[in-house]
Amino acid sequence: MIDVLVAGGGPAGLAAAIHAALAGLETVVVEPRTDPVDKACGEGIMPGGVTALRALGVQVTGRELRGIRYIDGTTRAEAPFHGHRGLGIRRTTLHSALHQRARDLGVRMLPGTVREVHQNADTVTAAGTTARWLIAADGLHSPVRRSLGLELPATAHGRYGLRRHYRLEPWTDFVEVHWSRHGEAYVTPVGDDLVGVAVLSSSRRGYDEHLADFPTLTAALRGPAATRVRGAGPMRQRVRRRVAGRVLLVGDAAGYLDALTGEGIALAMATAAAAVRCLAAGQPEAYERTWARLTRRHRLLTGALLAAGRRPRTARLIVPAASRLPLAFSAAVHALQ
Repeated sequence: MIDVLVAGGGPAGLAAAIHAALAGLETVVVEPRTDPVDKACGEGIMPGGVTALRALGVQVTGRELRGIRYIDGTTRAEAPFHGHRGLGIRRTTLHSALHQRARDLGVRMLPGTVREVHQNADTVTAAGTTARWLIAADGLHSPVRRSLGLELPATAHGRYGLRRHYRLEPWTDFVEVHWSRHGEAYVTPVGDDLVGVAVLSSSRRGYDEHLADFPTLTAALRGPAATRVRGAGPMRQRVRRRVAGRVLLVGDAAGYLDALTGEGIALAMATAAAAVRCLAAGQPEAYERTWARLTRRHRLLTGALLAAGRRPRTARLIVPAASRLPLAFSAAVHALQ
């Protein structure tokens, strides 16, 4: 019998598998897709996420990111990262690096999908495999979370994301967040000649329709589209709890608020590490409190920005306020590093 079965071979699942292997636990990852796996995301990794990847022994290359810049028309506010830099990296490149590191550590990859989970006091069985523990890292719409009855009903104000890449030289070493009354566009340099542009909005429209809300950005996208449009959502996923017997939820499967602050990968790394630490210590019940502590600042700041963005009168004040209060804006960005 193996020690840890991981449902989902995305960044959170592979990070959990690597942590488990480094802790001396025999680990198997169940994932239906073949390497490399792509996904609609902004592809900017905050400094904390870059540090976490290096601690795992994962070697990745991309475009160094110096900070965050908010733009609304002619109004701008920017906050450089303190100390370490962030990284703009194609999701496929990140996935391949994590996948290779896990395999080098002896993690086995099993093709398949975990949909039903059977557990008793000592074991958990899924996808034909029995383990001492199951870490569910199967994404935003986690089948494991659903099968265990851990989901809460969806709420109003659902937001969706769309992403495409453009073949042109990046004009910035910041992650640029362009604001409009309908949502935001996130510009992330991910290569010497490649820029990713992701849009987030509660409006269900086509990608080009969304871009039309950002004329300054559209004028800068002089290169041809390099990839097709990918989508994801609704973003917000509410969860009753993150520990159910011998099953722990990590990454997006553990609940998700929004991608607005660009912390997805950093939070995936942090929650994966925390879950394995709790299992290795024989204290799975401690993971719920640890998850809440690790995600508290993200949930508070993201929730506040979302609340402001839903109101037309306050949405257009976000960038001017950040511009007039640069120290406060810098402190907020620093808190999310």
